[in-house]
Amino acid sequence: MTGIIVGVLALQGAFVEHVYLLKKAAAGFSSGSQWEFIEVRTPQELERCDALILPGGESTTMSLVAERSNILEPLREFVKVHRKLTWGTCAGLILLSESANRTKKGGQELIGGLDVRVNRNHFGRQTESFQAPLDLPFLESEQASFPAVFIRAPVVEKIMYNQEDAQTGEETVVAPSKPAAAETIAREVEVLASLPGRAARLANEGKEVNADKDTGDIVAVRQGNVFGTSFHPELTDDARIHAWWLRQVEESMKNKA
Repeated sequence: MTGIIVGVLALQGAFVEHVYLLKKAAAGFSSGSQWEFIEVRTPQELERCDALILPGGESTTMSLVAERSNILEPLREFVKVHRKLTWGTCAGLILLSESANRTKKGGQELIGGLDVRVNRNHFGRQTESFQAPLDLPFLESEQASFPAVFIRAPVVEKIMYNQEDAQTGEETVVAPSKPAAAETIAREVEVLASLPGRAARLANEGKEVNADKDTGDIVAVRQGNVFGTSFHPELTDDARIHAWWLRQVEESMKNKA
């Protein structure tokens, strides 16, 4: 199989870092696929893509630039109608969510695709950013935990089952629906990773608590063709998640062939 084009939305944020890790991940493949990685700024460039990454950065800025560049609606079509594989990191996760809290009305447009409500800047300001070892069972590897970088990161605060779940207050925005979305997007959201909750951390320190009652913060989810992470894999030198995702892309292309 040849000629798989993966785009990285390059309107703002850490798109260069994603391209670097995509190339690093692809270099370790032996399947024979020919990969091309491109920066995407226009609807015409998006149209070339078989899959897409939305990088970390500032989600409000990305949505405003996308709207001014006339690529916001094509992005919704790409994700929710054509159902091409799409991965969002941090700001990208916010944009791919159907609902987001702590957002001023009129200041943030969402693409949607993930039936979740996210809480923006859940961990506080940029000065409160941190790195934590994260177990990622979906990588199916015996290697060490992943060095997850969290910078003003969102978390998935609710998996939604209806439109009432989307709305919580004046600072909540909701992605516009697409006519084909209800039929084409898988309805089940799969939780792929969580940060250990406070009780679990205390248990690891040898203190007597009921860790089972504290599941922690959801930081990675997948629903159908859409994958989202709260953290920034692109800000590490670890290409394992990129390699895993490219395998999903490759498998998806095989199924379409």
